Amino acid sequence: MKKILAVPTILSILTLTACTNMPLSHNSNQQSSSTRSNSNLAEQNKKIVIDFYEGVFLKHQVKIYADQYIGDQYIQHNPNVPDGKAPFVNFFTQKFQNNPQAKNTIKRAIAEGNLVALHVHSTENEQDRGRAIIDIFRVENGKIVEHWDVIQTIPEKSQNANTMF
Repeated sequence: MKKILAVPTILSILTLTACTNMPLSHNSNQQSSSTRSNSNLAEQNKKIVIDFYEGVFLKHQVKIYADQYIGDQYIQHNPNVPDGKAPFVNFFTQKFQNNPQAKNTIKRAIAEGNLVALHVHSTENEQDRGRAIIDIFRVENGKIVEHWDVIQTIPEKSQNANTMF
């Protein structure tokens, strides 16, 4: 046996549905504002990471830029570098003492929320073809708190005419 809704009940449902949808349209304005806020945050985070990266990997001022931008807790996913700000400083200070011509040039920077990804050409000296690197940083409250990377050696010959950058 089917239950038939009375007209007033159907109207009540439609009215409730219409009223429920009102806040959703207001909500979408909030989402739009929230999206702008996330976009601004992503841009701020990108500026932080780029300034940090250029200070460390082009200027070789490791401690100055680490002190300015690395958080108290720093999680490192590169298996060659220990967690923490001090180990980061020690590792890269030594690396640049051993390789004073080393440089990492940013080719692209992409940011979304608290994550910033850099596409980088890294070389040890002028003769080095180098490596293509994707560095990913997580930023919290204006400080870099986590890092991942993927590193690929640039081959002498390629199976296509495209560059890695």
